[in-house]
Amino acid sequence: MSQNVEMIVFDMAGTTIKDNHEVEDCFIKAVNETGLTTTHDEINAMMGWSKRNVFEKLWKRELPKASAKDLDKRIDYSYDAFREILEAHYMHTDVFPTEGTMEVFEFLKQQQIKIALTTGFYRKVTDIILQKLHWNEGLDQNYAGNALINASISSDHVIASRPAPFMIFRAMELCNVTDVRKIIKIGDTPSDLSEGKNAGCGYSFGVTNGTHAKSELEKYENDGLLENLFQFKTKLESIL
Repeated sequence: MSQNVEMIVFDMAGTTIKDNHEVEDCFIKAVNETGLTTTHDEINAMMGWSKRNVFEKLWKRELPKASAKDLDKRIDYSYDAFREILEAHYMHTDVFPTEGTMEVFEFLKQQQIKIALTTGFYRKVTDIILQKLHWNEGLDQNYAGNALINASISSDHVIASRPAPFMIFRAMELCNVTDVRKIIKIGDTPSDLSEGKNAGCGYSFGVTNGTHAKSELEKYENDGLLENLFQFKTKLESIL
């Protein structure tokens, strides 16, 4: 095992899972169906967040004087619509890893470096995706030494999702990693980069072939913006 790196924490949609703006489209559809207004750019800026938090922000802006009870009701209404749309999408759509994902995973297994996936998705959708890719085999939410991945943490597992660091801390618990400085975080959104920095990871990298371009990600503190996971593998080889 590398003395410099013990675990890589990967985002899912847009980083290890191909996303041609399908999640963004599901958001827009739910917004239109439930009386909200937004734009694709605004939704894209919130990619990586807990999905319920997106609707919380939109409804608070839409109804700034609404009571907490009324806001909760409307947030739940939009979020439930989104969940139905999102689950139907992933149940009936093929899911594919991004270019380079399997090669990076194989390399990390050879190096005995643990692999954790974190996501703004909630558990049900996360499991649908993992099952379609067979990445859940041998994974039981505890440290899984023989599985392809060692941990999967969804946003509903923690008190606050990105850019808060709690999903990374939960991955540390599951994988018995005690030094956050020996963790690398990589994702395709500003919230991924901020999550890694907020956690104190040794490195926080971005990939630019997901939902955000280099020009969008370079505004946020990072340790490198890479074209894809193939380039990330090359970067890893120089770090280890």
